[in-house]
Amino acid sequence: MAIDSSRRAKRSFTNEFKKQMVMLYQNGKKRADIVAEYDLTKSALDNWIMQYQTTGSFIAKDNRRTEDNELIA
Repeated sequence: MAIDSSRRAKRSFTNEFKKQMVMLYQNGKKRADIVAEYDLTKSALDNWIMQYQTTGSFIAKDNRRTEDNELIA
């Protein structure tokens, strides 16, 4: 089986790094510039922005929908 070399290896980022990226965006830096400068995907940055604006957290359990929390309980 051939490995697709065009796929990006999964990377993880600290919550502090994510917050710094969101702060850059909120302070007026263009999303495209952040993505290019830090070699991020647009979707990752968009997710971090949404999470931070919604809950102020990047921890998965803090970003669950109410319906999801009710199912888990």
